[in-house]
Order: sequence, then C-alpha cells, then structure tokens
Amino acid sequence: MGSSNDGSTAAQSAPLEVMTEEPASDQGPKGFFGRLLSAFSPSSDATSAETARGNSSVSQGLNALRQMRVDDVAVPKTDIVAVPLDIGKDELVAVFRKHGFSRVPVYKGTLDHPQGLVLLKDLALQHGFGATGRFSLKRLLRPILYAPPSMAVGVLLQKMQKDRAHMALIIDEYGGVDGLVTIEDLIETVIGEIEDEHDEEEGALWKEEAPGVILAQSAAPLEEIEVALGVALRKGDEDEEIDTLGGLVFQRSGHVPRRGEIVTHESGVTFEILDADPRRIKRLRVRLPLPDEGAA
Repeated sequence: MGSSNDGSTAAQSAPLEVMTEEPASDQGPKGFFGRLLSAFSPSSDATSAETARGNSSVSQGLNALRQMRVDDVAVPKTDIVAVPLDIGKDELVAVFRKHGFSRVPVYKGTLDHPQGLVLLKDLALQHGFGATGRFSLKRLLRPILYAPPSMAVGVLLQKMQKDRAHMALIIDEYGGVDGLVTIEDLIETVIGEIEDEHDEEEGALWKEEAPGVILAQSAAPLEEIEVALGVALRKGDEDEEIDTLGGLVFQRSGHVPRRGEIVTHESGVTFEILDADPRRIKRLRVRLPLPDEGAA
C-alpha cells in the first residue's frame, strides 16, 4: 500500500522504532508545528513571548511543552484499547466500531509485546468494500513509536511530527508498556481540548437527559446544577471556593476519576465519569437518588 499520514508503508516485518530522548534534527518542521515548536529555539524566545503575551492559556501550554513529561499526559495501561495479533476480521471491525478510534495497537500474547499498529483505513481498503481474500493482520501492521516516560512532551511532539506518527507507546524501565499517548493528547497540552468528528456537539455546558439526570461538562457552573437538581451540593467552608461541577467531584474523590468511575455524594447524588484523561475530568452524568434508595 502507499504511504499515509503515518509516513510508513504497511509491511509484515515492519520494525518497531525505539525512541531516545535526543531532539529532532536541525531542519525545523513547517506550518503549525513549526510555529508551535519554535518556542524551543533560543532565537525565537522574544517572538514567542510577544505572540503569547495576552494569551495566558497558550503561554501556559508552551511552558507545559518544556516542563511536562509524557507520563503526565499518557493514557494509563489499564485504559489502552489494543487487539491481539490473532484477532479475527469481524472482531477487529467490532473493536473499531465500539471505540471509534482510527488506529489501535496490536500485541502478541500480552500488551507488553506490541507488534505495531493497525489503521482502520488499511482494514477498510484491504478487506472492505466487497473485497475478498484471506484476512491477515500481520500484513496490515505499521510501525509504532516507543518513548520513555521521562521524555519531555515537547521532544516527543517534535519527534512524532518529524516521523509523521500519530501514536506512541510509553515503555517503562523493564521494557513493559506503561501507557499510550497520541499526538492529539500532546497538542491539547498547549492549545486545550480539540473537538473532532467523534466528539459530541455540545452547546450548553449541561442539559437534562431525563428527570433527575443531567449530562454536563466538567466546567458546568455548580450553582446551576444545584438549582436544576434542587439539591445543595456544597457543604461547609471547604466547598466555598468550588465553582464548577468537576471541581466538586475532584474534591470529593480526592483524585482525578477514571472514565466509568462513579463518585457518590453524601446527599446520595451520583456522578458517573463519562470522559476523562489522566489530568482532568471532561464529561459527567449527574443522577439524583431514586425515591426508594436508602429506604429500609
């Protein structure tokens, strides 16, 4: 097959590329990434500072490029969606359909033995549109990048852009897989969350899904949620400074909850985490307790 945005041709024996923490070559990337990564160049410090002046969020993001490590933004191993090398075609299609991803890692035996990546478009072009023939996942494999957890976000972003790679596996000191990071994850540390075609369109920060059930963004004003539910969610002086729904849930749980986790408020209200990453809560479902809950 021809080359794609990943910059690699499909090959059964495509090697896995192991990354080091050396910076990319002196030939700088062009376009958006060139402007983004120019923040690392001493000659562009003044220009970058002037551009970022008055835009604190971008300025903080550029600082994150220099200071944050990839394990600060990576999806933890337990949340990685990956498939075994011996998976069947129908099962692979089902994985893509369920999760909506455009690519997933492939492993042999366990996730600690990755073989490469499989792209949805490769699967579709080779085995979709009425195509016939024997299915072989090995023939669809593309190379995957490895990165140590201590690598700076900016260095990995630069390497991924240079190699036109969209995904990297984080490998621990023992050679096992510790996490996964996408180029979108890295860019979001600079410019904030990126909405794509798989994200739900959302106007307001919250909406009523059903009586007593609210779908909300983490940034939804806590006061509005309290009024909508008719329940006081802030209790005592410790909650006085909390303004958002996500802030309340973080305060009650004591950590950033994972997707699928349910946090129960002392009032009986439950918060189901619908979307989150290792750094922040994104979307939640807030549910009032049923009338008979807690009854003898």
